[in-house]
Amino acid sequence: MGDRLHLPALAATLLPVVLGLLTLLPHSILGKPAEEAANAGSSALLQRVKRGWVWNQFFVLEEYTGLEPLYIGKLHSDMDKGDGSIKYILTGEGAGTTFTIDDSTGDIHAIQRLDREVKAQYALRAQARNRLTDRPLEPESEFIVKIQDINDNEPKFLDGPYQASVPEMSKIGTSVIQLTATDADDPTYGNSARVVYSILEGQPYFSVDAKTGVVRVSLADMDRETRENYSVVIQAKDMGGQLGGLAGTTTINITLSDINDNPPMFDQRLYQMSIPESAPVGSVVGRIWAKDRDIGVNAEMRYSIIDGDGRDTFDISTDPTNLFGIITVKKPLDFEKKPSYTLKVEGANINVDPSLRYRGPFKDVTIVHVSVEDVDEPPVFDLPVYYIELPEDAEIGTMLKTVSARDPDAANNTVRYSIERSSDPDKFFYIEITSGSLMTVRWLDREEIGWHNITVLAMEMNNPSQIASVSVAIKVLDVNDNPPSLAHYLEAYVCETAKAGQLIQTVTAVDPDEPLGGQHFYYSLAPEAANNPNFTLKDNQDNTAWILTRRGGWSQQDQTIFYLPIVITDGEQPVQTSTSTLTIRVCSCDQKGNVMSCNAEAYSLPASLSRGALIAILACIFVLLVMILLMLSLRTHRKKPYLCDEEENVHENIVRYDDEGGGEEDTEAFDIAAMWNPREAHNHHLGKMRQDMLPEIESLSRYVPQACVMGGGGGGDSNVHGYVLAKLLEADMDPCAPPYDSLQTYAYEGEGSIAESLSSLQSGTSNTDHEYDYLNDWGPRFKKLAEMYGVEESLLQI
Repeated sequence: MGDRLHLPALAATLLPVVLGLLTLLPHSILGKPAEEAANAGSSALLQRVKRGWVWNQFFVLEEYTGLEPLYIGKLHSDMDKGDGSIKYILTGEGAGTTFTIDDSTGDIHAIQRLDREVKAQYALRAQARNRLTDRPLEPESEFIVKIQDINDNEPKFLDGPYQASVPEMSKIGTSVIQLTATDADDPTYGNSARVVYSILEGQPYFSVDAKTGVVRVSLADMDRETRENYSVVIQAKDMGGQLGGLAGTTTINITLSDINDNPPMFDQRLYQMSIPESAPVGSVVGRIWAKDRDIGVNAEMRYSIIDGDGRDTFDISTDPTNLFGIITVKKPLDFEKKPSYTLKVEGANINVDPSLRYRGPFKDVTIVHVSVEDVDEPPVFDLPVYYIELPEDAEIGTMLKTVSARDPDAANNTVRYSIERSSDPDKFFYIEITSGSLMTVRWLDREEIGWHNITVLAMEMNNPSQIASVSVAIKVLDVNDNPPSLAHYLEAYVCETAKAGQLIQTVTAVDPDEPLGGQHFYYSLAPEAANNPNFTLKDNQDNTAWILTRRGGWSQQDQTIFYLPIVITDGEQPVQTSTSTLTIRVCSCDQKGNVMSCNAEAYSLPASLSRGALIAILACIFVLLVMILLMLSLRTHRKKPYLCDEEENVHENIVRYDDEGGGEEDTEAFDIAAMWNPREAHNHHLGKMRQDMLPEIESLSRYVPQACVMGGGGGGDSNVHGYVLAKLLEADMDPCAPPYDSLQTYAYEGEGSIAESLSSLQSGTSNTDHEYDYLNDWGPRFKKLAEMYGVEESLLQI
């Protein structure tokens, strides 16, 4: 056994030696015998014209790993005497880089590692030349160096790792995938490229064919629902699988694909669901699911209601995933009529494999119990809409109809009625709150409003949020209550050249009423114009009438306007009659009857007033109005004068300075001279209490010494301080005083005051040197003071 194991190693060691000896064989066999033959030929006077030293091919093993260059073979010419006069030259593929030659001996060596899988052969050319003259001694000859293969490449799966699938429950021997391993070694030489396949992992589920590499199922009834994924490792080994061969592996991830081999099954045998009775049609009650262990299309379901008392009230459909059954409302629900329903629902697979029907019925059944929840519903009217016809001459208070609504709940609450105001903004109607009787409260006029569309509301007494509404359409019926009148033409003209019996106008009438049989108008002249010598009327019996002349010889000088009263009567009951006056002017016409002039001015103006005089009067009135407007405009824009010169009114300004806080209003509202007569304070009634400025007065008066107001203290009547306190108290007690008071605000301005000093008397600079721009920041009350001190006009616009 041990000898058998060492034979391949021994053969691998001796093979390069044997091949090397074979490459040297041409030199040993053809070398010296060639020389002897040449000597013999010379004696026989024979000459050789061909070389006897060149082989067509050299053979060398790949992957030489020795330290010395690999000897390939030897070139030798018959003319080489061994004196070094012959020079051997090697050209072609790899010459000088891969192969070298000894130009004296002709020995060829490989100086690089040779790989058959990179290049299997090299084409080289050899030539012998005279070393001294460089003349070719032999024709150039071509030969091939072939690289012999050794088993140095393992098989490889170039497309691995692989993904494959096979249906679950497949039979033994079912093909899964075919693998192919490639070996870079020479398939024509030995067994280096002969590959054998085997399985390393994946038994006992799968197997592989040793020669073809086809992976097959080796275990029956594999169930995807038990295990879905498998990992299989396949090995490919060269040398026919013998010991010492090279091997490569790959992995196949095999997935069991699903088939419909499992029936669906509901996870509950009884489903309890509920929905309020107010749910609209189409509302979702709930959903059910018949679970299926299969996946994809094999798990798709179709649901149907096959029995139960709710088949007509509910419906079931499949959701977009085709997995769940969705139960919806098909008809309106009413808790008071039926509080619960029972449904028998079936779920069945859509896609069934006929070959697997033996595995059982692919459907299941469950029971669904639906409870209807009671909801406080709004009242329900006995009709969805009401229609009423009413003549327009109906008396106020006429009852039109009684609308009725009831509470559909078991409580049967009392209902109250009302009219939605936006539907009857003019309040033509009224509804009795408890009975629902609808009546009129205003006169109706069909010609004004022919239809009234009102909305009646019904509300539960115990729950005002429950309100129902219904539309009531009221058609106002026509009554012949409007007389006819002339339409469009209330003026006509007659030419001066008109003859007797000539038609000058066709008149028609209009009537706002709309009788069912249509309008029928009758025309006649008023009794006072029945014997009119100028015009006559002819009723055409088609709702029109002609106005005809009775004479000729018309002249504007005699009379320019005629008035013709026409009586128009309609044909309905009660008969309505009206009289309309037709104005007829006498006009001058051309030959075609076109009006040229009717001279209406003479009859609209007095005889003594001409047109020119009227125009002159109107022109004078216009000029007068313009002058008045101009004077008013100039007076408005006239600038008011300032007060007298500042230097002449210094004393007055100083006296009034205490009142500067309120501006001109305060200055004019109070006369400072009154302060010199304190007795006046005792004459005023102090019984009225002022409340509007009391907090401000109290805050400013805290700095005032607490002295007797009514004559207390040493000053008597001359005590201005006491008088001011009296006026302050009066302001507090007076409810009619304005909200501002100069006395209470500025009477004690100065040091110790909240407002501090506002006076400029103590300033060390003159008016010209002192800047008064700060007056602009004090508001409109100080506008007058700012003007007096010469502040710019543009700065006063605050």
